[in-house]
This record gives sequence, C-alpha cells and structure tokens, in this order.
Amino acid sequence: MSPFQEKISVAVSKKEALFDESLGRYALRSMYAGAYLTMSTAVGIIGADVIASQFPSLSRFVFTFIFAIGLVFVLIFGGELATSNMMYLTTGAYYKQISWKKVTQMLLYCTFFNFVGATILAWLFNQSFSYLNLSDKSFVVNAVTIKLGKSDWSNFIEGITANMFVNMAILGFMLIKEQSAKFFVIISSIFMFVFLINEHLVANFASFMLLAFNAARTNVDTFTIVNILRQWIVVFFGNWLGAGLFIGIAYAWLNQTKTNHLEQ
Repeated sequence: MSPFQEKISVAVSKKEALFDESLGRYALRSMYAGAYLTMSTAVGIIGADVIASQFPSLSRFVFTFIFAIGLVFVLIFGGELATSNMMYLTTGAYYKQISWKKVTQMLLYCTFFNFVGATILAWLFNQSFSYLNLSDKSFVVNAVTIKLGKSDWSNFIEGITANMFVNMAILGFMLIKEQSAKFFVIISSIFMFVFLINEHLVANFASFMLLAFNAARTNVDTFTIVNILRQWIVVFFGNWLGAGLFIGIAYAWLNQTKTNHLEQ
C-alpha cells in the first residue's frame, strides 16, 4: 500500500465510522464546515466593501484572501466539507474500501448539512451591524449576479476547476509535514479559484444565503429559487468530477506503481 493510499484509507475509515456511529455528530461536523466558510465569506464581503470605497481594484484581492482562511478553519477544526469528501470518498470507492451507494449517501448528507450550517451563520450575520446597510454596489451583490448569470456549461466547467484547486489544498494538508508549508498551499490554492470566480458549491451556499437574508437581494433579478437550485445542482456535479476523477482517482492510479515515484 502506497503512503497516498494509506492516508486516504485512514481518512475514509474515520469518516465512514463516524457516519455509521452517529449521524448527529456527522451532521454537526458538516454544519461547522459550512459555518466556517460562511464566516470567512461574511468578513471578506465587508472587507471588500470597505476597501472598495478608496481602492476599488483591491476589493477582489481582499475578499479572496479572507475567504481562503475559511478552509484553514475547516481543516484545523475537523469540519466535514462535501467538496473535499468528494475526493476522499470517491478515491475510497476506487480502492473498493467503500461502496458507491455509501459514497452517494454520505455526500448528499454532508452537502445538506453544509447548507444548514451556512444558512444559520448567514442569518446570524444579517442580524449584525455590518450587514444592516448593504448597497446595490456591495461585493456580494455583484458576485452573486455574476454567478447566477453563467450558463450551465460554464458552471459545470468552473465547478471542475474550482474543486481541483480545493483538493490540491486538501492533498497538501494531508501530505506535507511542515505546518507553515501546509498553510501556504491552502491559502494559495483557494486564492486562485476564488480570484477566477470559479464555482464551489459550499462557497456558493455561503454567499447566496448571506444575500438571501439581506434586503440587497432585490438588486439581483436572477435571484430566484429555480435559478439558484439550477446553479447549485450543476456545480455539485462539476465539483464531484473535479475532486473525484481529476484529483482523487488520478492520484490513486498514479500511486499504483512499483517504482518509488509516489506521493509521500
């Protein structure tokens, strides 16, 4: 067994054991993952709005950097994030450690409670002072308008690339031994996909729900339940393909070699 397969197997075993033992605990860890990303999204939105009043061109940089810290929270505090589980569980199925039926069940369960966690934190932030007076020029209004205006093809392709970046960060956290190097890989990988405005399902839960509870949503004509669900469903499958095939299964296959050219 390669070091890569060993680490994947340990992670999958731990996740499956928690899922089988306590759906409540698994749900709460999933809620925390959605909450952590919503926390960094909420701060990033306000940071972008503040900096935009003086330096508009820097707002995207500010939001992107602050948002990236959310994944650090997820990894340090043990949240169950659907888009990283897409890589872990799909690779586990490839190794025949877990069934595809169980993978699908766990991913849908995790995704739902990521959404619940994001929704709760989004509501809480919208009761706070900073979210009382978002304008039609707010960063979140512009971001959600762009996302909901994309075609299904764009959402699917950008879902693939976004979750490749995310799971590069996950692999870095899993394989790199030096703590400071782990954080650099996480921040840089997440920065790249967010800066490109690529589509990540749980990040979209965060930004969409932060806007949903705010009066500024009336500035987005495309902010309808049907359009939002369309976007989320397409991005879900794009994210799963990006994480499961292009990262998880690809590296599983690369590590099935008799040479020493393996991930350590």
